[in-house]
Amino acid sequence: MSTSIRLKRMGSKKRPYYRLVVTDSRAARDSRTIEEVGFYHPVEAEDKQVSLKEDRIKEWIAKGAQPTATVKRILNKHQITLDRTQE
Repeated sequence: MSTSIRLKRMGSKKRPYYRLVVTDSRAARDSRTIEEVGFYHPVEAEDKQVSLKEDRIKEWIAKGAQPTATVKRILNKHQITLDRTQE
């Protein structure tokens, strides 16, 4: 099973927030997930927008999970490296 780290949309109309989740890459966007590794609130103030479980994200990347382009941007902005050779 190939896994990916991607965003799962939550919230109401015009007030979205997203959870960063690890899921099967073939599953639908809002379907069942393997693990939640953070959240992203684009409407909140800059200091409250993102919360990440860095250790779990690095562990999943080491196991072969592929982050989507948007998740890569979020991780790079928060200085989380995407190397698989860290461990």
